[in-house]
Amino acid sequence: MTIALVQHAVSPASPPRVDRGVRAVQAAADAGADLVVFPELSFTPFYPRVPVAERDRSALDLAEPVPGPTTEALAEAAADGGVVVVFNLMERAWERTFDTSPVLDADGTLLGRTRMMHITAYENFHEQGYYAPGDTGAPVYDTAAGRIGVAVCYDRHYPEYLRALALQEADLVVVPQAGTVGEWPDGMYEAELRVAALQHGFFAALANRTGPEGDMQFAGRSFVTDPFGEVVAQAPGAEETILHASLDLSRTADAPARRLFLRHRRPDQYERGAVATGLRSQD
Repeated sequence: MTIALVQHAVSPASPPRVDRGVRAVQAAADAGADLVVFPELSFTPFYPRVPVAERDRSALDLAEPVPGPTTEALAEAAADGGVVVVFNLMERAWERTFDTSPVLDADGTLLGRTRMMHITAYENFHEQGYYAPGDTGAPVYDTAAGRIGVAVCYDRHYPEYLRALALQEADLVVVPQAGTVGEWPDGMYEAELRVAALQHGFFAALANRTGPEGDMQFAGRSFVTDPFGEVVAQAPGAEETILHASLDLSRTADAPARRLFLRHRRPDQYERGAVATGLRSQD
């Protein structure tokens, strides 16, 4: 299948630009894409750049339901183009908000949503003031383009979350991302997902924002890595683009993780391995 990663910038002063996303889906479909993936907070400013207490609107006022206007507009575009679409928005669900990636099948059906499980808090990423921890688990979706899992931005740091997707035989894990220049050592975005793809036997694709927002400079460099840990396509850093890559998902069957690593696991010997019994909280 052919994947298209939409790498674009969003002006902090602009209203949500869902129409721009619809045009990107149409352009990707016209170029032969089967799957279109957008970055984190796909069509809005990166709200958590500013602590929620400093805003004149609450997180609830910034969020929208799923399904809602954005989901409906992109579902129509997905159906018109015959493509699977994964995007990201701040979701309002009653009195809570989540960092959510809806998954739309190629006929526009909303297959489900993945809510970011792990919520961080550090400079420019004041996310604990905006999002409740996700409660959707680690779903894998049977789509017209293949078996797809989603790791929303910060979730990619958690091997146990990626392992949960691998054990459900995800062929591809997509990562809607909002990563900045200098946030991690140079090359770490690629290194982290290359190792994850090798260890778990799936393709991985990261769609990142680009451009400046306040004192943040989003890094771009969206990329795709195969289940052998090789980067097979990558976008430039400071340029808006749609990155296309052709993926042979059948290659996952020959990946070291599926032939060897996952078969030789001994979870009975480390069943508490995901519970940090020796890790002490820091005051």
